[in-house]
Amino acid sequence: MSEPITPAPSKNDKLQQAVLRNFLTKEGAIKHLPSQLKKRIIVLEYLASKMDTARTYTELEINAFLKPFNEDYATIRRELYIHRFVNREHDIYEVNEPGEWRNWRTLG
Repeated sequence: MSEPITPAPSKNDKLQQAVLRNFLTKEGAIKHLPSQLKKRIIVLEYLASKMDTARTYTELEINAFLKPFNEDYATIRRELYIHRFVNREHDIYEVNEPGEWRNWRTLG
């Protein structure tokens, strides 16, 4: 029997892997947020994918979640909100569905 053929990684897959390799430590912490928007969105998408979509977070809880990834959790929390990875009402945060997230694949 022959092995199933797996498609070669796409250009987007290669970019995503390279960005995560360059901006994350081996443990998964963020070295620093990329200044280029497309790369920043890739890193934020990585973080959002680690969050529990079935629950809400208080501001203290989201800070506690983000702090192991980077000491500048306030900036990262704000970026997650700006790029629609999370929604905030008062001090309660909820992870949006992936279809609502800012999509780096559509950026130039």
